[in-house]
Amino acid sequence: MENTLIAAFLGLIEGLTEFIPVSSTGHLLLAGHFLGFDSPGRTFEVVIQLGAVLAILTVYAGKLWRVASTMHSDPASARFVASVLLAFVPAVVVGVLAHDIIKTVLFETPILIAVMLILGGFVLLVIDRVAPESVHEEAMALPFRKALIIGFIQCLAMIPGVSRSGATIVGARMLGVGKRASAEFSFFLSMPTMAGAFAYDLYKSRDVLDFSAVLDIGVGFAMAFVSAVLVVRWTLDFVSRNGFAIFGWWRIIVGGGALILLLLGF
Repeated sequence: MENTLIAAFLGLIEGLTEFIPVSSTGHLLLAGHFLGFDSPGRTFEVVIQLGAVLAILTVYAGKLWRVASTMHSDPASARFVASVLLAFVPAVVVGVLAHDIIKTVLFETPILIAVMLILGGFVLLVIDRVAPESVHEEAMALPFRKALIIGFIQCLAMIPGVSRSGATIVGARMLGVGKRASAEFSFFLSMPTMAGAFAYDLYKSRDVLDFSAVLDIGVGFAMAFVSAVLVVRWTLDFVSRNGFAIFGWWRIIVGGGALILLLLGF
């Protein structure tokens, strides 16, 4: 029962943090470390990510269907799909080449995660003040060159604690993309990126995956899905009005607290 409650809590963390720039992976790994939650083969962490993937697909189902059904006749739809896929390519290459180091070294270094949370927090605070004037306010109409640059910047998030959404949003803002459009493009890019990472993780871990704790995985998956749906619906309006500073402060507080606990031996 205790493990199931922890699984529900971790699923909630995954859903609440996946689409805001605070690093869901960093939060998940640190919480698991301090709570003593052990998932053989990282099965739990791998599978509950799918809950967040399904959440974003659910929220954007209507828009995705319109794009898919008009790709053959609408150049704007075809161009949008091409820009997202172009931004996705760097993550495929780097993810495949660095997968083992990411999973066996970076994911097992809590102090690194805490430090990256803190550094990323300061970056968000600075970006909120110095980002150039917006020249792109529509996520579906970014130039290919800028989409590709955002894709390369997204690869920084393979270091746990950096944040996939944080990296893409910061990159987009520095390229003159508006606050709302930056967050929305990050959402769109998350679909192939997270789905691809889930499938590759599942493949690479196929020999060590342990589905014995099916209840825990199911509970975590459900919590991740429900909370992610709520966060996606809320985030765009919030960042349009308030920017990203609050997420920067959150990262600094969480990362600082975690670093102190880790240095004290917890």
